[in-house]
Amino acid sequence: MKKTLSVLIAAIMMTGCLSACNAAKNADTAGKGNIQIVTTIFPEYDWVINVLGDNPAGAEVTMLLDNGVDLHSYQPTAEDIMKISTCDMFIYVGGESDEWVEDALKEATNKDMAVINLLEVLGENVKEEEVVEGMQEEEEEEHEGKGEEEEVEYDEHVWLSLRNVSVLTEYISKELQRIDAQNAEAYKKNSDEYVEKLNALDKQYTEAISNASVKTLLFGDRFPFRYLTDDYGLSYYAAFVGCSAETEASFETIMFLAQKVDELSLHAVMTIEGDNHKIAETIVQNTSSKDQKILTMDSMQSTTSKDVKEGTTYLSIMESNLSVLKEALK
Repeated sequence: MKKTLSVLIAAIMMTGCLSACNAAKNADTAGKGNIQIVTTIFPEYDWVINVLGDNPAGAEVTMLLDNGVDLHSYQPTAEDIMKISTCDMFIYVGGESDEWVEDALKEATNKDMAVINLLEVLGENVKEEEVVEGMQEEEEEEHEGKGEEEEVEYDEHVWLSLRNVSVLTEYISKELQRIDAQNAEAYKKNSDEYVEKLNALDKQYTEAISNASVKTLLFGDRFPFRYLTDDYGLSYYAAFVGCSAETEASFETIMFLAQKVDELSLHAVMTIEGDNHKIAETIVQNTSSKDQKILTMDSMQSTTSKDVKEGTTYLSIMESNLSVLKEALK
């Protein structure tokens, strides 16, 4: 797949070469255009919007995954690759789902592009993917060569930690200040104010969870919230890891989780956004009381441009998730 994508990218860049040359001919008379910023997912897009504030330089911001496509199954279009190749700043997660990025960046025509890999910025704060008791493991792919070391898989969902986002916002701001020094002061002010809001919400999470009577979440679904639970000392059980492609849980997984609900006297089974909550419903039906609520937390993996236009923000989703947590843990 990676080889096929490399060939595709090379072909796209060759066909785009003529238009790029024509644009270069007009560069001296037209002057430098607006700052072009390309992000892969909604959280990155929203952080950039907050750092830009009133957008004094008229920066144009693109969110590639803007139609609800999941990060783990996204593949770039020809238009996406062209946008990346010529932008001034490109922000992506940097996990296994973004393997296509390496080839796309090789063809970049802007050699001064600021490239921000979220996992690289966070460094040691990035966690390895974790399989907890009762969780259904993915079917392991067979390695061709014997003795080949198993590649470490990292949990990509770093944006679900408010503390991580404070670090990432400040990094984005510094890069934007470097690109557009004329408006650096405004970007610094905007990011400082946004980080204050993140820190205030972080304190609300800390207070709410410290006062909660329940300290365990159980997900009848994928579990992308490990960064959040680790931040606040919560434990969890789940059907699948956060990046799992599985949609059906085994009998053993269902029964283990149902028994855990009974054992811990949980009154809620959690899910992530989406319409398919069958696993959570089946877990509830296999508990003793069969009366647990099914509560949904938003991992922001399917937020669309339409949602953005209707007022959805990173902070609004995290505030909503806090409300759900309070109900689940009371």
